[in-house]
Amino acid sequence: MLTSRLILLCLGLSVAVFAHAEARLCEPSEGNIARAMFTTKIDDREPVDRVLILENKTPQLYFFSDLRHLQGQTVKHRWEYEGRVMKEKVFKVQGPRWRVYSLNKLDKSMVGRWTVVITDQDDCPLKAVIFQYVKSNQGEGSAIIDLR
Repeated sequence: MLTSRLILLCLGLSVAVFAHAEARLCEPSEGNIARAMFTTKIDDREPVDRVLILENKTPQLYFFSDLRHLQGQTVKHRWEYEGRVMKEKVFKVQGPRWRVYSLNKLDKSMVGRWTVVITDQDDCPLKAVIFQYVKSNQGEGSAIIDLR
């Protein structure tokens, strides 16, 4: 009896998830994201470094993306902290190669996983990039790769 209920529950959940996935079916985009990264600075429309782990003594961070063949479309940087949307920045892509970036002020108490999801005009994800925001006294230090 318990096994039958579990099977029915699992089937019900599967149908609910499938129905939700059908409602949000995303078509593959014609273009692509050539590069996407967190950086501490933008210089001449290019990131100067790549941030993987950042100590919380740094109050702001940029997210850079190099978009290819998405002209005429709208893309969005969706900043998420621990899975919650904190900020969104929308861009109108006007050429076959379009570089964009967004800036986010960081609250030093909000340590943990930060993600930026790049979405297309239908809010379908094209790429997601993660960095870890850590307390500066934990001894882990920042992991930043210089690109120059």
